[in-house]
Amino acid sequence: MQKNRRQAGYDYIKQVSDSQNFLTEWKLIQRIIRLADIQKEDTVLEIGTGKGHLTEALCKRAGKVRSVEIDKKLMESAQKRLMKFDNVELASGDFMKYRLPEKGDYKVFANIPFFLTTQIVEKLTSGLNPPSDMWLVLEKGAAKRFLGLPQETKKSLELKVRWEMKIVYHFRREDFHPKPSVDSVLVHFSKKAIADLNGREYRAFQKFIEQGMKYGVTGKGGLLTQRQASAALKRAGLYHAYEDGVTLYIQWLCLFRCYQGLKGRKL
Repeated sequence: MQKNRRQAGYDYIKQVSDSQNFLTEWKLIQRIIRLADIQKEDTVLEIGTGKGHLTEALCKRAGKVRSVEIDKKLMESAQKRLMKFDNVELASGDFMKYRLPEKGDYKVFANIPFFLTTQIVEKLTSGLNPPSDMWLVLEKGAAKRFLGLPQETKKSLELKVRWEMKIVYHFRREDFHPKPSVDSVLVHFSKKAIADLNGREYRAFQKFIEQGMKYGVTGKGGLLTQRQASAALKRAGLYHAYEDGVTLYIQWLCLFRCYQGLKGRKL
């Protein structure tokens, strides 16, 4: 049992290491770092130190850098590269077990392993003290799902309650070593100063999305009548996009608020 558990741990570390595609070209690293609003007073968390190329650029830009790396050999290489910096804190271990800051403002800049994309984004966006901003190198298909492109997904709708998101850079496959088999982009996640919904409303919104995507927002099995939905969108000035159905986050939010209002009247 213990041997199997140990082997599973080795396999997991190898899977993380094998799924990392490194950025090592200095001009490119400088270019994408300049796209981030990172100042001397900022604390930046990096996921995946690698050999320290990106970490080094972050150390020159931020006040403090905390970087987590699961591969011990890569960590040893990074430690040698980063010896000259006194504003970096290196942690050897699995980021999924790493404790995020419980208080204080921080930002994230990371080239993450693609096979852990969903888990990493979930951990960063759902914590009690999430970062104020994140710049994540993501597989393009996953990024589009988070952003709701070309259409909203359950995850994109949930994220947009608390986050503004946009693609700020498109990479070439040749920018990475080893070269990945998929296209990659840099996505900026910016936490809204005030979330569109509070905690209780957010949980109700999740159920509304599930029901709406399964049965349709209106019609048989829907939560609203066609008349109710049309009236709500017209009042909000959003009816112009309704010809193709409920397609935009702002429409989903509007109809959810209409639904909550109708429920309140019945109570």
